[in-house]
Amino acid sequence: MPYGGSRSRGFTLIELMIVVAIIGIIAAIAYPSYRQNVMATHRTNAQADLMELAQWMERKYLQQNYDYTGGGTPTLPQTQSPETGTAMYNLTLSAVTKNEFTLQATPVGGQTEDRCKTLTLEHTGEKKASGGSDCW
Repeated sequence: MPYGGSRSRGFTLIELMIVVAIIGIIAAIAYPSYRQNVMATHRTNAQADLMELAQWMERKYLQQNYDYTGGGTPTLPQTQSPETGTAMYNLTLSAVTKNEFTLQATPVGGQTEDRCKTLTLEHTGEKKASGGSDCW
């Protein structure tokens, strides 16, 4: 017996394995929820970027005498979301005519697992998502 007659005691292997198993179970439950929240945050950022680009298109429409094309297809000032860092969405402009346009945010990388898939914003303000109707 060590000093003073009391026995020193540590963790047994069984106790340690139980703690590791509990941590594993908590992590298995928490990680998918965390991942869904991260994807929803990236989606919200892409939606805000689409709205900002739609406002940019409207300003061009007024500056170019009520013509979205202005004699050619406009070049977007931002082609990814977020604008800096790792892209989660590619931003594109399609179906541009004198009076119409469509903006799209296509997921890339890990964001492709998001349930909403491609986000679309029309010149009329109509918002769509290829993965569901409750994404905007």
